[in-house]
Amino acid sequence: MAYSFLVKAFKHTALVMRHKHKVLIGCFKCGIPLRGFLHDLSKFSPAEFIESVRYFQGNRSPIGVCRREKGYSSAWLHHKGRNPHHLEYWSDSECPIQPPMPYKYAVECICDKISATKTYAGKSYHTGMPLEHWNRYHPKTPCNEKNLEFITRVFEDLKEHGEKYILNRKYMKALYSEIFGA
Repeated sequence: MAYSFLVKAFKHTALVMRHKHKVLIGCFKCGIPLRGFLHDLSKFSPAEFIESVRYFQGNRSPIGVCRREKGYSSAWLHHKGRNPHHLEYWSDSECPIQPPMPYKYAVECICDKISATKTYAGKSYHTGMPLEHWNRYHPKTPCNEKNLEFITRVFEDLKEHGEKYILNRKYMKALYSEIFGA
């Protein structure tokens, strides 16, 4: 049992580091390098790490696996409350109007979703996958309509034009300003 946990801990750490590296590259391209360095550091806290290792499978998020088994994930509750690049950080189910995400977190959110899709999909990744995943799961998240519009437009442009078109500061700033009026 201990051996299995150690093997899974090593594999989980390697997967998280591959994901963080992809996010870092995206954040650099978009002009927010500090967000790339700080991305997902809470995944190494005991509250997130232990549960994630326990439910690690390598081809999907351990949070989803845990949710299916237990009905909730304490790692996710910890993670979303400490990482402002997640829409759930900015939402309150009691409040119908959610605050918009500041630019740096909205762009980090994009880089995170693209990187997570790439990390789990591996060689089968294509630029339409983030939009497919987004359209499948985002309706469940209460959030500001402009946040939804921004992320959806980026993923539509990613599918149509590719990463070079969207993963840059000029594109992100222009679209964010157009949608949020900032």
